[in-house]
Amino acid sequence: MLKRISMLVLAGVTAMAMASCGGGGGGGTAAGDDKITMGFSQVGAESGWRTANTKSVQESAKAAGIELKFSDAQQKQENQIKAIRSFIQQRVDVIAFSPVVESGWDTVLKEAKNAKIPVILTDRAVDSPDTSLYKTFLGSDFVEEGRKAGKWLVEEFKDATGTVNIVELQGTTGSAPANDRKAGFAEVIQADPKFKVIASQTGDFTRAKGKEVMEAFLKAHPDIDVLYAHNDDMALGAIEAIEGAGKTPGKDIKIVSVDAVKDGMQALADGKINFIVECSPLLGPQLMDLAKKVVKGEQVPARVVTEETTFTQEQAKQALPSRQY
Repeated sequence: MLKRISMLVLAGVTAMAMASCGGGGGGGTAAGDDKITMGFSQVGAESGWRTANTKSVQESAKAAGIELKFSDAQQKQENQIKAIRSFIQQRVDVIAFSPVVESGWDTVLKEAKNAKIPVILTDRAVDSPDTSLYKTFLGSDFVEEGRKAGKWLVEEFKDATGTVNIVELQGTTGSAPANDRKAGFAEVIQADPKFKVIASQTGDFTRAKGKEVMEAFLKAHPDIDVLYAHNDDMALGAIEAIEGAGKTPGKDIKIVSVDAVKDGMQALADGKINFIVECSPLLGPQLMDLAKKVVKGEQVPARVVTEETTFTQEQAKQALPSRQY
């Protein structure tokens, strides 16, 4: 009898030990251990696009059964680096982030790699030559977005004989969309010398800064024909400045921008913006799918490009009723 009790006690202790081993972090087999934890560092909330992007990531994580540890960097690289290091310390299964700027990530990404935590870049790229520091980059082709804006401009002014004076509201200095949208646009318009960028300055992707910089442009350059804005929020701020200067946006100054958020699409439908190149923020479902694959060790494409279109005034009117963002 004593021997039987001893055997039961031993079995119980063994079961408890096994349960405690399995109930810890990743790799266990107990119920709930298969749940993926993702650390996600967002740029901030500087625009309607970014807000929609955050919502897409949060809702998609919930739908996919992925635990999301979310951090808002408030447009500061040092905040993102701190967040990534915190995710590493917490031993998350995967890290995803949208880099504030392109440069300066190698050290922290090497720390993630050494900790064997896969990294996914979303929306924006980094300029590191070591592509082994991240598994994939999910996002738009920003250079192509700039090209689309430039192609519309070339077509719109194909019959113009004089100089077409352009001002450019750039995104956050050093960011991938700002660099690439500028490059793609310049690539297309440089073939015709009548197109002249007379001023180009950052508006930090915000409506307030877009208005402020456009006001300065208008004071310095009374002969502006076109505004190229790297996002809708800056374009919307610029519209306020143009109207404040007694000019008619969309007529006196033609406007082409990037994003296609609801407010921008409404301005396009109203004729205040002339053309919008879409940049979809709804990356959440694709991100969660990629996260599941990289955590399992599956191969994924090094580059996943989102499908996007462009909008004229009439197309905006048709799309607005069902617009999600």
